[in-house]
Amino acid sequence: MADSARLYASEADAHTFATNLLAANGVSQQDASLIAKCLVAADLRGIDTHGISRLPSYLARVRQGVLDPKARPTLTEATPVVAQVDAHNSFGFVASSMAMSHACKVAQTYGIGMASVKHSNHFGMSAWLVQQALDEGMMSLVFTNSSPALPVWGGREKLMGVSPIACGAPGGPSSPPFILDMAPSVAARGKIYKALRRGEQIPEDWALDAEGERTTDPAAALQGVMLPMGGPKGSALAVMMDVFSGVLSGSAFAGGVTNPYDPSKPANVGHFIVAMKPDLFMGLDDFKERMEVLYQKVVGCEKMAGVERIYFPGELEQIEEVKRRREGIPLVQAEVDALNGEAAKVGVELLKTRSASQ
Repeated sequence: MADSARLYASEADAHTFATNLLAANGVSQQDASLIAKCLVAADLRGIDTHGISRLPSYLARVRQGVLDPKARPTLTEATPVVAQVDAHNSFGFVASSMAMSHACKVAQTYGIGMASVKHSNHFGMSAWLVQQALDEGMMSLVFTNSSPALPVWGGREKLMGVSPIACGAPGGPSSPPFILDMAPSVAARGKIYKALRRGEQIPEDWALDAEGERTTDPAAALQGVMLPMGGPKGSALAVMMDVFSGVLSGSAFAGGVTNPYDPSKPANVGHFIVAMKPDLFMGLDDFKERMEVLYQKVVGCEKMAGVERIYFPGELEQIEEVKRRREGIPLVQAEVDALNGEAAKVGVELLKTRSASQ
């Protein structure tokens, strides 16, 4: 889509709009600001599928009473280093942030902290939780399960979620942090929803339609199944997410998580979070120097034909974030209309945008 067809919102305007819209729908000011920060973080990193365009689907669930905007998660310690958060059907952002905060706090004393989250909801882009740990100087693992979208390898029905696996570690003296955030499917399902909203087609290797045929039509893809990356490898990763996030936590699993776009019943998502000090086995300076060597080796290795530059995991998104902080967050008219439609329902000021030519 041509840039001229895009509308742009500044980081500040997007955050203010999202905060006000959530607060007008019963979310506390503190929680609304946190959720808005996480959604805008996704937009800034170029993960448009998990940005502020998600708000209408979240608010539909709030209005239907299947997501409680006022719920307060509670934390129970299982051991000195392990805790469980019961989200009580609150926003996944709020419950998982509590879990990561506790894991980081515990890790400062014991070297590692772990938290499981049950009865939660979609928490957007996993990388924001990795960043939360990085801000505390921590390495991290972030798992979640999600609603069925993938077949297990050899199957044809939706059973496993397109559940992202994420992890991170501080970078070296002159290198960016390591941030991995990836789905076990060829593409994230949110990209299909984005293509549908924007009237775009999808690559034919992303999904199958209801008849099991490859399709470039996002609407047909949503009636079928996503395809796992690497065949049985991606399928096994999706099962792993269900084991650690769903089975272990006591949340829904084996296809039982409700789709975030389905406002008929609570989602009951589970998460699994680990924070770890990077200086457990050596001094912090030594660790960072070793990360520097790793980064330089990765980006400086000999390139295959046609490749101009090699990037460290998470680096492309960090570069995009710098650009979008400067130029604004790109949206299409349909997304702006949907957001402003929500604003009109509760009397919130409309999202401020500008065209590419302004």
